[in-house]
Amino acid sequence: MRRLEAKHPRAIRWMHWVNFPLLTIMIWSGLLIYWANDVYEIRIGGATLFHFFPDWFYRTLGLDRRLATGMAYHFAFMWFFAINGLCFVLYTFLSGEWRHLLPNRHTPREAWQVLLHDLGIRKGSLPLAKFNGAQRFAYSGVILMGAGSLVTGLAIYKPTQLAWLTQLLGGYMWARAEHFTLTIGYVLFFVIHILQVIRAGWNNFRAMVTGYEMVPARERDHA
Repeated sequence: MRRLEAKHPRAIRWMHWVNFPLLTIMIWSGLLIYWANDVYEIRIGGATLFHFFPDWFYRTLGLDRRLATGMAYHFAFMWFFAINGLCFVLYTFLSGEWRHLLPNRHTPREAWQVLLHDLGIRKGSLPLAKFNGAQRFAYSGVILMGAGSLVTGLAIYKPTQLAWLTQLLGGYMWARAEHFTLTIGYVLFFVIHILQVIRAGWNNFRAMVTGYEMVPARERDHA
């Protein structure tokens, strides 16, 4: 016997789905800007292992020679990205949803159990919770990344007006590198998140679309 059970509030779902296109636009427009000065690469000694990004990457995706377009979109949509993130944080704390999201003293152990379970080493079901230990770390971390992107972005957007902030982050070049590193982190989060959603199946996806998931009738709410 199974029944539908409420899981995600409407506000959480809306802000989650709004954030997806916003972050996509921010990454896309950021690449248009980065094309003009693509200085980062992975090196060992004097050998370059990987350059961010090869010329064919820009040509294939139509990212080259569009600096003005990238700046216009990036500086416009960063405000929507920031407002959506601020609303999410405020709602989380005012509604009490933070209790399900923020890591606690049990989270490291639970995250380790999730890792072993995903690797097929640990058998059996995981503890019942809205977010498991690994998700608490991941989702709390991506919120901090959003704040970091806003701070580092402002530092390189207005390095003269916000000179104190730019210097606090180590100077313009360090702030730019930190901003770029956070962007790479978003891409990795996207990939892992989508793979985990596919792995979890339709029931988990439905909960973020409709707010309800199907659970066995004998299961109780788990705080």
